[in-house]
Amino acid sequence: MSTLGVLGVNAAAILVMVTALWAVSVAVKDTSIVDIFWGSGFVVVAWVTFVVADGSEGYRWLLVALTTLWGLRLTVHLANRNLGHGEDFRYAKMRERHGSRWPLRSLWSVYWVQGALMWVVSLPVQAGQQLGEGSPDWLAWVGVAVWGVGLFFETVGDLQLSRFIADPANRGKVMDQGLWRYTRHPNYFGDFSVWWGIWLVALSAGAWWTVVGPLVMSLLLIKVSGAGLLEKSLSKKREGYDEYVARTSGFFPLPPRRR
Repeated sequence: MSTLGVLGVNAAAILVMVTALWAVSVAVKDTSIVDIFWGSGFVVVAWVTFVVADGSEGYRWLLVALTTLWGLRLTVHLANRNLGHGEDFRYAKMRERHGSRWPLRSLWSVYWVQGALMWVVSLPVQAGQQLGEGSPDWLAWVGVAVWGVGLFFETVGDLQLSRFIADPANRGKVMDQGLWRYTRHPNYFGDFSVWWGIWLVALSAGAWWTVVGPLVMSLLLIKVSGAGLLEKSLSKKREGYDEYVARTSGFFPLPPRRR
């Protein structure tokens, strides 16, 4: 199968997946389940590509393994955090604003949009499996190392934050311990590193043009739905957050600044 064929098969698979998930969201009246599905959607794309791609087994197994470990961890984390707590406030506001039009409107404004983003971000996973020849070289293993740094930051950062929030004594306080001393968003920096690491693997396979994938993910994490959006709400909710901002790097891990 050609590279365009692989991309087309995945586009169709993603369309079916997100549309089916939208039908479930309408039934349960909870649009925010799309966030839980985000990571596992990439896992599906990786395995569909593994089945239809013509690249070497070395690159196919490597990329499918990296994507699966990242995607399943993220899905489990978000499921544990979000399920049973009702619809996320962002989607609840949209539902209130659009009223009876929201169920249909959410199909294209949330689910199809996220599906399109998933397809673009996963380009390195798709093309890397299709174009890779022989065994992964040194650049691919550099990518694995960058991916590993990212998985460490998001896994440990999420665990540290969950433990902090679970302690009633920390209610209303700012999380500034562990990895959160060095970056205000270790989980988002982790995602950033994961996808640049995956792109380095795809680059070693000859798919340099898939750089659009990590670029789009970086934009989402830093400016759109990640750190940028969260900063706006936290500055209003957490006492002392402005002081935390003054001493702590906004995204990339750095030593705390002296006051």
